[in-house]
Amino acid sequence: MPNVPQVQALVSFLQHEAQPMIVLDPDYNILAANIAYQRQFGSVDAPYLGQKCYRISHHYDVPCDQAGEHCPMRQARLSRGPDRVLHIHHTPRGPEHVEVELRPILDAHGEIAAYVERLTLVRSASARPSGAGLVGRSAAFNAALAALQRVAPSMLPVLLLGESGTGKELFARAVHEASDRASGPFVVVDCSGLTETLFESELFGHEKGAFTGATARKQGLVETAQGGTLFLDEIGDVPLAMQVKLLRLIESGTYRRVGGIDTQHANFRLVAATHKPLRQMMAQGLFRPDLYYRISAFPIRLPALRERRDDIPLLVHSFLQRAVPGQPRLTIEPDALEALQRHDWPGNIRELRNVLERARLFADDGKIRAAHLPHWDEPATELAMLPAASGAPAQPALALPSPAGATAIADVDDAAAFARAVAAFRGTRAELAAHLGLSERTLYRRLKAQGLA
Repeated sequence: MPNVPQVQALVSFLQHEAQPMIVLDPDYNILAANIAYQRQFGSVDAPYLGQKCYRISHHYDVPCDQAGEHCPMRQARLSRGPDRVLHIHHTPRGPEHVEVELRPILDAHGEIAAYVERLTLVRSASARPSGAGLVGRSAAFNAALAALQRVAPSMLPVLLLGESGTGKELFARAVHEASDRASGPFVVVDCSGLTETLFESELFGHEKGAFTGATARKQGLVETAQGGTLFLDEIGDVPLAMQVKLLRLIESGTYRRVGGIDTQHANFRLVAATHKPLRQMMAQGLFRPDLYYRISAFPIRLPALRERRDDIPLLVHSFLQRAVPGQPRLTIEPDALEALQRHDWPGNIRELRNVLERARLFADDGKIRAAHLPHWDEPATELAMLPAASGAPAQPALALPSPAGATAIADVDDAAAFARAVAAFRGTRAELAAHLGLSERTLYRRLKAQGLA
């Protein structure tokens, strides 16, 4: 047991800290807590003083490392230094993501007498159903969130890697909101489908008379992002010739508007994202190595939905919370939820959202059932089936192209092939985008460019 006066002096010091903090002895017992902890994590119904930290925070009967989690106290004991980890704690408000930083306190003999634990709520994500923002609590999701929390306070460029539909824009926004630039603008640049000239004008802006139709000076997105975060979505689609100018912008922090001669100074935090294999593209000469190494200072891999199946019920209830105006909130039957958890979700969270939106149209009594979901076990040409009405056999609602005839829009270069790929699909624009692994914005831009919108 540490010296009582020493603990009291330590607690008196911690009372002035704005962050919740507690003092632990080497046997995991909570000896004291500051006022901030009492306000955020204390509960009249669950006294915490004298209790084991793992029982209060996790409702475990054993320390975290014996329950399959990383225990900061065990690591701090081994390293005799601080340790930091992201955990999900039980709080008076329910389960929440909490960043835990634990430091050992040494006595006069150099032995660990106690530990001080600082707890920080992660407000950019929810471990409960939420109507907005990042939602998840699986190990794969928490690993990505922990990496995000590490890098957000810095100015390092962040590269978000992952399949289409994994929520890269939400993660980018979470980086921005957890940074010192949260009060500044968050500006999204969709790099897909932009020609070299259009990309340069969108990014840097242009002067009046720079080209036909430039009747006034236009502010570029780099200028719009001053003091905030610039998010380059699908950076793998940036034209090779523009990659040089983008690299110069990132390295020097300067640029010129199209048609201008004056040097402009940029001030933004860079976050980029792509679903493409940039290393493979470098080997093929399609992406500049110097640009890659500049933007990938801190890569974060976002897990596919099939890698975080435990989060599917949480995501489903989150989507169902987002009620459509004028319509009642829906619930989902257990058999439907089980079917959703068995699916592999090639379109990831975007596909899940689209499936639920389609099922909403058939849930007349406010309950989504398995019959309202696509028949994923059927051949590709009958992937999505409409629920039967009045006991009638289900009819195909979505005729997808066969694998032999299907063409991914991302691989179509000429207008004729693009038009054939679109014409071969039967379904909504959202379903087409999910099937091809593209964002709806990218698909719409390409459709509009060819007059197919």
